[in-house]
Amino acid sequence: MENQKVIDVSERLSFGKSLPLSLQHLFAMFGSTVLVPFLTGLNPSVALLTGGIGTLIYIFLTKGKIPAYLGSSFAFIAPIIAVSKAEGSGAAMFGAMLSGIVYVLIAAIIAQYGVGWLNRLLPPVVVGSIVIVIGLGLAATAIDMAKKNMLIAFVSLGIAVIASTLFRGFLGVIPILLGIVGGYLFAWMTGAVDLTKVSEAAWFTVPAFTFPKFSSLGAWTIAPVALVTIAEHIGHLLVTESIVGRPLTKDPGLHRSILGDGVATTVAGLIGGPPATTYGENIGVMAITRVYSVWVIGGAACIAILFAFIGKLNALVSSIPVPVMGGISILLFGIIASQGLRMLVDAGIDFSQKRNLTISSVIMVLGVGGAVIHIGGLEIGGMALATFAGILLNLILPKKFS
Repeated sequence: MENQKVIDVSERLSFGKSLPLSLQHLFAMFGSTVLVPFLTGLNPSVALLTGGIGTLIYIFLTKGKIPAYLGSSFAFIAPIIAVSKAEGSGAAMFGAMLSGIVYVLIAAIIAQYGVGWLNRLLPPVVVGSIVIVIGLGLAATAIDMAKKNMLIAFVSLGIAVIASTLFRGFLGVIPILLGIVGGYLFAWMTGAVDLTKVSEAAWFTVPAFTFPKFSSLGAWTIAPVALVTIAEHIGHLLVTESIVGRPLTKDPGLHRSILGDGVATTVAGLIGGPPATTYGENIGVMAITRVYSVWVIGGAACIAILFAFIGKLNALVSSIPVPVMGGISILLFGIIASQGLRMLVDAGIDFSQKRNLTISSVIMVLGVGGAVIHIGGLEIGGMALATFAGILLNLILPKKFS
């Protein structure tokens, strides 16, 4: 590995060399990207399409200097489900579209004033606690899905756990995809898979789009989540910066990176795709292969766009038994919650300090408990309420409160 040639960001590889690498990036994000629409009732093909288009938009807006693939964000699963149940998918897409606009606005402020204000607004004690809420808030959803057939769920979970803990190299980067494939095959052998719709589906089809519909509930429930995912975005960019060995936060700049993510998310919301986020799995692929070319990432995006129009692929994804996704979700949502805990540990948050203990406690109980408040005609609850409460407490509680 030490003697392996490093392929720099701007280098363009031949088709024969770039195609296998592009497929690796596509497979790295495929399982997670299709899981989000599967859980939220959106179209998996649209998620692939908006992920590919969003990635190309991101590469363009970052001047081809940041190798990052954009896929479906898990942070938005719970609020999208909540809004969709109350007012339909169109209302959820309105909130998703607005979350992208939040990105764009914050990118403009960062370009003008830097990132210091954002760090003060969203310190690790707030962000880490909210990330824990994201994972734990989805725990009941994972268990409800798994309970439909616990054997299939546990087989899927077991395969994903083995892949994430024992496998090395590229296979260690795609435990979610391996768990889905392995669980699907086991479910098929037990007669739990119906392939009728796959055989009936056309090879080529235009994905069914979902367009946004004005909704104050969607706006106040989904858009604020962008504040948390922006913090995640910054973390991913810093990791990518260290791997690539370029000062990406300065050139092309953090503001351009957030802008690219925001525009991609806005476009996704306009046609029925989940909000976008940079993927840690793809960062892992770059670390393993030492190929940082945006041409390879762009190639993966183009393949994803082509896949979005393969009707049989969409039918195949839709045929995945619910318990398979439930088993995978047990691991995935637990990892999300654990990542929030890791943020708190890495930041050295001292919970003997009453200020930190108070902020974190309020965020987690409001978020996991599903608290809702009504202000006039507005309804704010769940993760959005937890986020606002955390930000407010962080701003008003004195630093010496201990």
